[in-house]
Parts: sequence; structure tokens; C-alpha cells
Amino acid sequence: MEQYFPEHSAELKKALESIKGKPVAIMGHVRPDGDCIGSQVGLARSMRAMGFDVVCYNHHSVPQNCRAFVSDTPFFKASEGVDANRIAITVDCADRTRLGDILNEAYPEVYLNVDHHISNTEYGIHNIIDGQASATGEILGGIMLDLEMPMDAAAAQALYIGIATDTGQFRFSSTTKDTFEICCHLMEKGANPAAAAMELYERESPEKLALLQRFLASFKYVCDKRVCIGIIDQESWDSTGASKEDTEGLVDYARSIEGVDIGILLEQHDGRLKGSFRAKDPVQRVDLLAKQFNGGGHACAAGFNPDGNLDEFYPKLVSALEKHFS
Repeated sequence: MEQYFPEHSAELKKALESIKGKPVAIMGHVRPDGDCIGSQVGLARSMRAMGFDVVCYNHHSVPQNCRAFVSDTPFFKASEGVDANRIAITVDCADRTRLGDILNEAYPEVYLNVDHHISNTEYGIHNIIDGQASATGEILGGIMLDLEMPMDAAAAQALYIGIATDTGQFRFSSTTKDTFEICCHLMEKGANPAAAAMELYERESPEKLALLQRFLASFKYVCDKRVCIGIIDQESWDSTGASKEDTEGLVDYARSIEGVDIGILLEQHDGRLKGSFRAKDPVQRVDLLAKQFNGGGHACAAGFNPDGNLDEFYPKLVSALEKHFS
């Protein structure tokens, strides 16, 4: 069978061989998404089948739409307590600060860092980074196939979830022939695209739809309508009863409008401001825009955490966008 990531596979094999018999913690970024959870589950289940003692930690809970894919993989919220004596592995986390304060303090050293963000700071002892891959799930799926690592149906489904979500259901430019081939192999191992789609996209809460209404009504256009900005303010949270995970996927509506090159979601919650960029073309390099505001990510998708409140930040954002397009 074709080798998908030969160099990365050799690196992972060497890294795992050197920690045999040692307990491991696999961690992801704050507010985990499908690729984060899927990558944690896929790698954890494979390593456990190989005899490793592995648990998964995250700063936040597993989001509702991903809970069905965790199966019996041991998952814990960092605030519930962590075992700091475990070897730290991170997946889908571009910057170690994105682990959250508890995990950052508990694990000052990251042994293995696996990611597909081009903004990854390579903070691990071993770093397996591929900015061309569509998802961290694609990297891990390819490596596990290359090395013939154990993969049960739950691991295959989790890795498929990671790929499906981070490619926007295979719509984004990062989707390649290898992406589809790896997914085909995952299906042979037990991944079920129909079941995945049902859990991910056919179980939206009334609260999320109410939040979507507010988001769509807030749209503003700048830079000759090449940018659409949508806002979720504190009143939107309070009136809809939505949770933070209900924002997943909303920014794509701003990007999807004809003539818009960049869609933006700004959300203010309990006095803290967070934003997301989505672009149609990687030439826009929204990761560089995000970097100006304490963020990073991909050329077409990035997040940021600006200082100040919404009223203070909005004109700064518009100014940065105008410079970006000029």
C-alpha cells in the first residue's frame, strides 16, 4: 500500500518506541472541535491497543456533536484533575498556550506535537507538522495506515470525523486525492460517513438555530463587500440560552456569500472577545491577520483573541482588513 507520510511515520514510530511502558496523556486545544477530538480518540485507541496506558485531557468538555464518537476512550476535563506524571502528547494544537492554563502548568514539557496548522510553533521534543494536510486526523490516519497500527471501528470513525469536519465535508481546497484515499481506508476499518453526518449535522439544538438567526441579522460588509462580519454579543447569548459550542460552523455563513472573500465571526461572552476568520482562497492568509490579534491557524481558517471590548476592537479590525486588501 502507498505510504502517505513516510517521514512522519518514521518519526512517530521512533517517538513511541522510546516511551514504551510509560503512561501517556493526549491533549488538544481549548474549545475542541471534530478534528481535535477525533485525533485524540484515534491515537489514544491505537496506542491503548498497543499496550500503552493512555488517557485524554482537554481544558473544555467534549462538544455535544462529538460525544457519540468518543466511545469508551478515557476522556477527562482538566479541571477534574490531571496526572502530571504522564508523558504529554498534543494533537491539533498550534500553540501550547491553546492547551489552557491547567494543562500548560501540569505539563511544562510536551514530548510529541502532531498538527496541521501552518502557524504551529513546534513546541514539542518531537514535532510532526504538515501544513499541507487537510486535518490532523488525516496525518494520524495516514501514519497509522503506513505503520499498520491497530485501528478499531471507533478509532477509524473518529479520524474520519476529524477529516470531514476540517475539510468542511470535503469542500475546502485542502482536500486532496490522498484525503479521499485515506478516508476510503478508514471506511474499510469501520468508519461510517452516514452515521457521522447524522451526528454532526442533523442534531442542531433550537438554541443554536436561535443564535444563528441573531448572527445572520448582525451581518456588516466592509472593504467593498469583500468582507462580511457577523457579531454575537452578550445579549445574543443571554436571549437564546446558547452555549459556546453552538458557534461551531456559524462563521461559514459569512464566508459563503457571493463576492465575499473573508467571513468573520466576532463573539463577546462574559467580557471576553474571540474571533474567527474564514477565507475562500488560501491567498488571503487569514492566519497572518489572526497573528496581529493574538491568534493563528491556517491560510483559510484562523482564530484570534483580541484585547478590549467589541466597540474598541471593531475599528481596529476594519483598519487591519483595509491594509490587508491594499
